[in-house]
Amino acid sequence: MQAILKQLDFELEEFEVRKGAIETLFIGGGTPSTVSPELYAPFFEKIAPFLAQDAEITSEANPNSADRKWLEGMHTLGVNRISFGVQSFDPEKLRFLGRNHTQKQAVEAPHLAQEARFENISIDLIYGTAVDTESLLFRDLETAFSLPINHLSAYSLTIEEGTPFQNSPEVSNDNENLARRFTERIRQTFPQYEISNFGNYRSRHNLGYWQYKDYIGIGSGAVGFTKNRRFYPLPSIEAYIADPLQRETETLDCDAIKSEKVLLGLRSIVGIDVALLNEEEYQRAEILLHEGKLIRRNNKLYNPDYFLSDEIALFLLD
Repeated sequence: MQAILKQLDFELEEFEVRKGAIETLFIGGGTPSTVSPELYAPFFEKIAPFLAQDAEITSEANPNSADRKWLEGMHTLGVNRISFGVQSFDPEKLRFLGRNHTQKQAVEAPHLAQEARFENISIDLIYGTAVDTESLLFRDLETAFSLPINHLSAYSLTIEEGTPFQNSPEVSNDNENLARRFTERIRQTFPQYEISNFGNYRSRHNLGYWQYKDYIGIGSGAVGFTKNRRFYPLPSIEAYIADPLQRETETLDCDAIKSEKVLLGLRSIVGIDVALLNEEEYQRAEILLHEGKLIRRNNKLYNPDYFLSDEIALFLLD
């Protein structure tokens, strides 16, 4: 936490952050709920003058470690949105995913957050696993929608290098029809505003990424971005503590920025500015408009089917 404070001082100056300019704050990665509110207090004290009056302040949490005392303490510090890494309410699926919380804890956590006076509560669910069936996924949604939440994130299982599933590709299930039925069921209750996020409340922090806004990354491996540069602090916690100001910098050229804006716009309600496309690319867009795979409103293009985001981006920018 001392290293984080040191980096925060540096980044606020580096980004020339004005008082009251920070619109959103997101505490995530790892498990924030294993750190006591008392340890967060100096961070909040330091950043408080730079937060907008109506700033959205989110913390991720695990159902087994976010107890009543932790939730109340974080709310007192100023956290006004909580996001629980539930993944599933099914006991077999929780064991399959290696989660260390129970079905009971997953159900209780949003109620505890509500009792701690959180108005904006979200949960994460995972689909696309080998144990998924339509009945299991729909049961998870039935339970989710019975809870005091106004936002839901649904992520397809992605097998990343260095994770326990790396050498077990059979753990995933890429049945697109099942995925479509699952997300369609979510949309019957919560509007979808980007490829993995649904809710009567839209996370302003999530949308900030899709809108290509600048962001500061504080902590080991927390990426930051401004204009055309991306910053990568050290991913090793020990190395980060030794030198929290050391980082790698990636400079993005115009083509890379354009590609990212197109892909992000296609994956969300943000859309693509027509002016971003050259004449040849817009001719390709007109083909998709004619086929109903894109929609034009004013000077923006929107994608009505997020499952086709990558294919449309490749077609436009080929």
